[in-house]
Amino acid sequence: MNQKANSNALFSPFQLGDLTLQNRIALSPMTRARAGSMQIPNALMAEYYSQRSEAGLLITEGTFISKQAVGWVNAPGIYTDEQAEAWKIVTEAVHSKGSKIFLQLWHCGRASHSAFHGGELAVAPSAIKLNDKYIHTPDGKKDLEVPRALDTDEIPQIVEDYKQAARRAKEAGFDGVEIHSANGYLIDEFLQSKTNKRTDRYGGSLENRFRFLHEIVNAVTEVWPANRVCVRLSPNGNYNDMGSEDYRESFTYFASQLDKVGLACLHVLDGLAFGFHELGEPMKLNEFRKIFSAPIIGNCGYTQETAEAAIQEGNADMIAFGRPFISNPDLVERFRNGWSLAADAEMGAWFSFEKEGYTDFEFYDLGS
Repeated sequence: MNQKANSNALFSPFQLGDLTLQNRIALSPMTRARAGSMQIPNALMAEYYSQRSEAGLLITEGTFISKQAVGWVNAPGIYTDEQAEAWKIVTEAVHSKGSKIFLQLWHCGRASHSAFHGGELAVAPSAIKLNDKYIHTPDGKKDLEVPRALDTDEIPQIVEDYKQAARRAKEAGFDGVEIHSANGYLIDEFLQSKTNKRTDRYGGSLENRFRFLHEIVNAVTEVWPANRVCVRLSPNGNYNDMGSEDYRESFTYFASQLDKVGLACLHVLDGLAFGFHELGEPMKLNEFRKIFSAPIIGNCGYTQETAEAAIQEGNADMIAFGRPFISNPDLVERFRNGWSLAADAEMGAWFSFEKEGYTDFEFYDLGS
């Protein structure tokens, strides 16, 4: 048995709030686009999550909290009772394997298009266009548009949408929720000075830019106890045209404020595999460890060895894996036994809308 199989920390049980997890490996939230045009979870999605249920914690793909939140073709929603009911086949499949699953709450913000919204512009904290080549819409590839800046009196309704989505997640049988505050989507757009030029109480100072997320966390924790709620941040990322000059000061402040809540965890995309804004030295997990006392999940580009080291060194409590889980549904067992990993899947297969590139990856063949 090789050195990989001798790792211990990754496979040790972990107490996440009041949940006992079977190991410290998480399935990272990844948009897989199999919910169809009505954004309703289905048996194929249940099979996908069930296949990967050896992870201690599964975090679902981003899930739209409202119609306004939509910005990705065939991604799922949690804003209707029908959607919530359909998610039950997923949660039941995961629970039958002994694992736990959180739903990721998502609003795309400016990373959307009027083609998703009957001709209405996407919304954002400020009317600043996302600088990218195009966006995939129900009508095909489209040029990105300048979003509409939200009026101050519109924001409470979005906060309420998060609360109602969290309520439906509980009814659907999830073990908790993750508030997606990363990767250039709506909450991240409010947090970062690059995309937030507001002059009301939601813009300007660090306190004001944090206010939107703070209100969402407060609303969601009226539905769930705080130790069943996770927040995801991406301090180093440039995805969706992000990256602010004051990133270190900003994310240090945000994490310190979130520490007061008693969250289940802070999920940090500290790795650079998803893109790096190159505005200074990347923020590392040990910086967050100094200011955030609850569990920390590291993410983005980890290998088994670097994940083990992050936990052994005390910088992370869990590590989330994304792309390796796509083509290795049995990733946990491959790590545990030192088995080789399957090659990364071609990106073109990730969004086939069918089982290809989704549930058709083989488990390790002991006879090979």
